[in-house]
Amino acid sequence: MTDLAAFSALLTDEGQTLLTALRDYTPSQELAVASRLRREHPADLVTAAITHARLRQRAVAKFGEQDAHRMYFTPGGVEQSTRRTVAEHRAAAFARLGVRSVADLCSGIGGDAIALARAGIRVLAVDRDPLTAEAARANAAALGLADLIEVRCTDVTEVDTSPYDAVFVDPARRGGRGRVFDPEAYSPPLSWAIDAARKAPHAALKIAPGIPHETIPPEAEAEWVSDGGDVKEAVLWFGTRPGTITATLLPGPHTLTGRGLPNPPVRPVGRFLYEPDGAVIRAHLVAEVAEELGGGLVDETIAYITAAEPRPTPYATAYEITDELPFNLKKLKALLREREVGTLTVKKRGSAVEPEELRRKLKPKGPNAATVFLTRVAGAPTMLLGRPAGAVGR
Repeated sequence: MTDLAAFSALLTDEGQTLLTALRDYTPSQELAVASRLRREHPADLVTAAITHARLRQRAVAKFGEQDAHRMYFTPGGVEQSTRRTVAEHRAAAFARLGVRSVADLCSGIGGDAIALARAGIRVLAVDRDPLTAEAARANAAALGLADLIEVRCTDVTEVDTSPYDAVFVDPARRGGRGRVFDPEAYSPPLSWAIDAARKAPHAALKIAPGIPHETIPPEAEAEWVSDGGDVKEAVLWFGTRPGTITATLLPGPHTLTGRGLPNPPVRPVGRFLYEPDGAVIRAHLVAEVAEELGGGLVDETIAYITAAEPRPTPYATAYEITDELPFNLKKLKALLREREVGTLTVKKRGSAVEPEELRRKLKPKGPNAATVFLTRVAGAPTMLLGRPAGAVGR
């Protein structure tokens, strides 16, 4: 049975019955479950249903329980699709711009198209892979959005986007050998996506968070987005605020806008250490957070902010520092033993030491918890010991 034939079989009444029966199955019991189901259903269909049930379980983290168990996926589609919270944030941004229709190019299984349609925006979802396009079409139907989402299986470079208010492009950033880092090796290349964006009244291009700032077109607004502290993506917006740099933290959202501040000064380590959110760091907006906190850097090359007083901010996590030591494992081990620290969180920035290797060497034991930062302070390898500052910082 081909992939398309297996997928089509899942949409039949028999396929739907199997998917319903497998919703809460336990993977550890897969062999027994498969053997039982094959007594009443074709073996190929049972295999396809079990595979899909597994994909739905993995998708819960991205789409939530309710949507994930109604949706359809490809193995790559689960990994590469946009997390629902991030897609909803982008759809809301399009809606605020007055966009009523979007050409969603490289739409995948339809994660962004779903969010756009739920925001009341008409969507043309385009993907060149037949199975992926079928999954997107099935998702639109399953979620009651077929009237707003048209799915087209074709090469995105052949699509006329002029009838649409906006273009959204999410180029493939994985190849046969894994993740692709050269924007011109995206599929389609970033240069093509930028040209497509320039032709539309509004556009958003999803790119890798590590893109060099110097490659950002001057007419674009660049936004880095994190969700729950994890950096998820960067987006180039066209038709908005040229040259603007922002970091958006979800949930919230909390959006920090760059003001072109100079690098913060280096200061001695104070009572509090702030670890900026990854989106803030990727957007090069540590200076804006340091100014808000009235703090400085522990080292000119390290994105840790130090301050004497606690100040609440959504853009960094605060720690209260109890000890500052030159890097020395014997001294750290003795201190942890003295403090009866058994739960040790290891963070590093500017250090070659691997956290797991450090834990193996320290063998912490005891009822207490602590956080150790392996970093540089004014150029010197340093260990900072502390603990999360409770409500401060979030």
